[in-house]
Amino acid sequence: MKVRAGIEVSMQSDLGCQRANNEDSFGYWEPEDDRQFLRKGRLAVVADGMGGYEGGQEASRLAVETLLAAYRDFGGDDPQQALVEALQAAHEYVRQYSFAHPELRGMGTTCTAAAIVRGTDGDAQCDALYYVHVGDTRLYLIRDGQIRRVTRDHSYVGRLVEAGIISPEEAENHPQRNILTAALGTNPDLIMDSPGHPEPLRAEDVLLICTDGLWGQVRDPEILEAVENKNAEQAGRELIALARKRGGPDNITVEILRLR
Repeated sequence: MKVRAGIEVSMQSDLGCQRANNEDSFGYWEPEDDRQFLRKGRLAVVADGMGGYEGGQEASRLAVETLLAAYRDFGGDDPQQALVEALQAAHEYVRQYSFAHPELRGMGTTCTAAAIVRGTDGDAQCDALYYVHVGDTRLYLIRDGQIRRVTRDHSYVGRLVEAGIISPEEAENHPQRNILTAALGTNPDLIMDSPGHPEPLRAEDVLLICTDGLWGQVRDPEILEAVENKNAEQAGRELIALARKRGGPDNITVEILRLR
């Protein structure tokens, strides 16, 4: 994996303590061609599959591979449109695959993809964040000692929080917090979150994408504490160890991108 200067990247995944196989998948890509790099930047993606022993594993793997390839092959100049079309392509491919393999019927996956592309903010050159998201794999932005969740969970409990019926704190331990209201590859129509405008990034910003195997066991302030003052690889190892220490009931995947 080639990574240009200007960023520190760590991708780590762990089986957890109670699962027999890993249904999470992840990927990272940036073009080797400099002109392509200016247009498409860097792309990170994490997916958490569901649908039984083989189904979840296949769904997440296919989603990541298809999304990376579709983003790479996109012909236009709009990174957000490239992400939207790539996620749609992944959704359709996973659905087709499940129809062709009846034993995998019902498989699906969460998917969160973030692109960091150099652009201009006024007269200044700066990196900008573009993303697409479906499910409950989370994207966080860590800046100046603060952690902010960029994505919202497409889940039953997420809806209760948005409606004001329960608090975010109550949601953390809700018994139905794993029931998704949207996923890739399941229903004919894909529900996704796609922001209208990119978000300007700064030097030393950290983007963190993780599956619920991490955030279900480790609180946001703990994620912040682990990432601060450590390199990306150390932070990832510490977060996975903490999730395992608390029982590790699910696969644990974390991708950390620190801008330099």
